[in-house]
Amino acid sequence: MRVLGVDPGLTRCGVGVVDGTPGRRLTLVRVEVLRTAPDLDLAHRLLTLEAGIEAALEATEPDAVAVERVFAQHNVRTVMGTAQAGAVAIAAAARRGIPVVLHTPSEVKAAVTGSGRADKAQVGAMVARLLALDEAPRPADAADALALAICHLWRGDSSARLAAAAAAAPQPRIPRSATRTAPGRRVAVGGTS
Repeated sequence: MRVLGVDPGLTRCGVGVVDGTPGRRLTLVRVEVLRTAPDLDLAHRLLTLEAGIEAALEATEPDAVAVERVFAQHNVRTVMGTAQAGAVAIAAAARRGIPVVLHTPSEVKAAVTGSGRADKAQVGAMVARLLALDEAPRPADAADALALAICHLWRGDSSARLAAAAAAAPQPRIPRSATRTAPGRRVAVGGTS
C-alpha cells in the first residue's frame, strides 16, 4: 500500500509518501516541503500548495492520503491556515477518488514512537530509523508528513477492518417489552416506567 502523508501549513506544508504494510519493511518514495511566502495573498498561497500536492499525487499515485487533523490552539490564525492547507490536500485527493483519513498529532506520535507525547526530535529519529535513513528528514514538517503516512499504513487499514467488522456484526436486540421484576415492583427496560 502507498500512502501520501500531509502535514498541513500555509508557510511550510510537508508531503511524504511511503510504501509498506504492517509487519513489513517501509520504503520512502518521496518527501518534500512545499513553501509559500507569507507576503502572498491567501488565494495564491493555497493555489501554490494545491499545485504541489497535485504534482505529488500525479507522480506517486497513492492508495490513500493521510492528513493531520487540526487541533485547537491559542493562535487562531495558525489554526485557520493549517485547516485551509489541509482542506486543499483533502480536496485534491477527493477529486482523484483517493480515500482520505485524518489522524491527530498524538495518534501519529503514538504510532511512530510509542508515546503520544513525543517531541519533534523523537518523531524525526523514529521516522529515520523506520525508513532506514541516515538522518531525520528536515525540516520537521517533512518528518511529520512521513510519520502521518507511516501511522496510516500501520493503523489505518486495521481501523478500517475493525469498523467494517463492527458494522457487519449482528446487533444485540433488547425487546422493548422486556421487563425485570424486583420484589414488590415492576420496572420496564427500554421504556418508561
